[in-house]
Amino acid sequence: MCKNTRMPLYAGLFLLSLLIAAGSAFGVEQTGVHQFIEGKSAYADTIPGFNNADLLTQPWLFVGADTEPSRLLAQADTEAEGEQKPLSPECAAFAEDPMANIGDVMRAGCEPTLAQMSRLMDNPLGNVAMWINQVDIWVMENDKFPDEQRNKVAYMGILQFPKPISKNWNTINRIVYSVVSQPLDEDKISNVGDFSSIITPPETSSGGAPIQFLGGRTTGFGDLYYVGLVSPMEGKRLENGASVLWGAGLDLGFPTASSDVLGTGKWTAGPAALYAYLGPKWKIGGLWQQYWDYAGDDNRSSVNLSNIQYFIYYSVTDTFSIGAGPNIIVDWNQDSDNRFTVPIGLGANYTINIGKVPIRLGFEVHYSVVRPDSLPAPVWDFRFMVIPAVPSALIPFLN
Repeated sequence: MCKNTRMPLYAGLFLLSLLIAAGSAFGVEQTGVHQFIEGKSAYADTIPGFNNADLLTQPWLFVGADTEPSRLLAQADTEAEGEQKPLSPECAAFAEDPMANIGDVMRAGCEPTLAQMSRLMDNPLGNVAMWINQVDIWVMENDKFPDEQRNKVAYMGILQFPKPISKNWNTINRIVYSVVSQPLDEDKISNVGDFSSIITPPETSSGGAPIQFLGGRTTGFGDLYYVGLVSPMEGKRLENGASVLWGAGLDLGFPTASSDVLGTGKWTAGPAALYAYLGPKWKIGGLWQQYWDYAGDDNRSSVNLSNIQYFIYYSVTDTFSIGAGPNIIVDWNQDSDNRFTVPIGLGANYTINIGKVPIRLGFEVHYSVVRPDSLPAPVWDFRFMVIPAVPSALIPFLN
């Protein structure tokens, strides 16, 4: 595709994805922006593995929870600046209970507390609109060349919002976009000859090469993704006060990357599923996503990739948690020695109010205990997150 025709395509696909999400609220996304490129013969597996292994991911600090669409907050700020309106007895009782149902709180005309909103944001399924801003800094290595390291940096934005489809069923929609800085120079690849002429299928590759083999850096937009999950409006309640939640749907990928080395060159789709246990203290679960290509550049390698984002968090207080949500990547096109990237991690997140907007601030460090033997892969991932949220009941479009 000619580069001067790409921008209308990018804009059109982005608007189309918005319309799909708004109109049907049934769709899918990927668990991050999937970077998948091809390499030069000696470098062949290195480049595809490089991108598969550090596929962008999203934190499962999703939206929340067990609230059904409700009216707008009845309490308006009519008091003079600096004064706080006294709480009614009912609102005071809700404010003392961080586990209170947000729907009940808002139907009573009360304002959710920060602790209640923080709990809502712990829930990967539910009625909260969020804008997840995530920056990942990966330290990439190839075990065949242990003295060579390169950093890949990516900003990923995730627009997540719920949309009820019936009294008992809800959908969670995610639109994922990214800006990626890749330690590969597309101009140098182009100078070798036609980009398609240097593609070598993974199964015919003869080994890896140093990460700096091509050198340079390319920065631009990555592929666009959409994920939609259908779930019961309320999870199953357990005797200990915990909830068990599940969701199922599919994901779609669009080849909108501004450079070949920043995307797959393929249109992708596949199923997605989520399971979560949300206890008073522990939040444990995972999101599974599968991607297969069904159209796109015939000269690019096929896509057959699984992304499993598991999460384990422990609530130290109502607004402060420790834990992590790394992503396991499985590239089924690689041999068994290069197929898996399995990280573990630890971090912390803290929810604060800026004005009246609850915002979650988070930082995590992930280390890949399993990674490809002969391909560039992330050894370390340093992740920063800023996540503002608002109950969907305050947004008429989402009710």
